[in-house]
Amino acid sequence: MKSYSAKPAEVEKKWVMIDATGLVVGRLASIVAMRLRGKHKPTFTPHVDCGDNVIIINAEKVVLTGRKLQQKVYRYHTGFIGGIKERSAKSIMEGRFPQRIVEKAVERMLPRGPLGRRQLGNLRVYPGAEHPHAAQTPEKLDIAAMNRKNARSA
Repeated sequence: MKSYSAKPAEVEKKWVMIDATGLVVGRLASIVAMRLRGKHKPTFTPHVDCGDNVIIINAEKVVLTGRKLQQKVYRYHTGFIGGIKERSAKSIMEGRFPQRIVEKAVERMLPRGPLGRRQLGNLRVYPGAEHPHAAQTPEKLDIAAMNRKNARSA
């Protein structure tokens, strides 16, 4: 029996839309990362971008469990000596780009390297309910119905 290895030309990419209202960030990110990699398909090949294109709307309405909103800290470095900066999850959620919490959670669940960066390019996150991808006719994926722990009231 031969093992199957997908070629990039054979991959069929679908468009999937997820409404993130009331969803827990980590559970949402793990499902999205699996979709972006293509691990939900029987033709999954680790070295080929065989995942779907994912659109996440209402990213500003995601929920962090426990006291993560106050205690979780996102750190980055400016590149200068002593230039480490940090922001709490609450300040990011109240800021101009609340969708970055979801983007970072998904990014950190994908592999590092050229393939992971290409797969991350298939993710589109929007803070509101509008998105410009209606022409792709994305199918809705209801993550809240998959497991009762996926959704939480704010």
